[in-house]
Amino acid sequence: MLALRPNCECCDKDLPAESHQARICSFECTFCADCATTRFAGKCPNCGGELAARPPRPAALLARFPAQAERVTKPHEACAG
Repeated sequence: MLALRPNCECCDKDLPAESHQARICSFECTFCADCATTRFAGKCPNCGGELAARPPRPAALLARFPAQAERVTKPHEACAG
């Protein structure tokens, strides 16, 4: 099951479970659509894999299968300033 990380690893923008702005790679590294496109050209800076749209979790299932609460940020050269 996808962890559904709550934020962009680069700019720390909120990405709630229902967001259509989240992009993930096969390792579930998570970025907002803006960072994925403008900073990383659709490639994960961690593994080099493709960043694709993360499917939103249906609201009816969030109580039983909540999104991850822990925020993850990683320093990438492209994220500076």
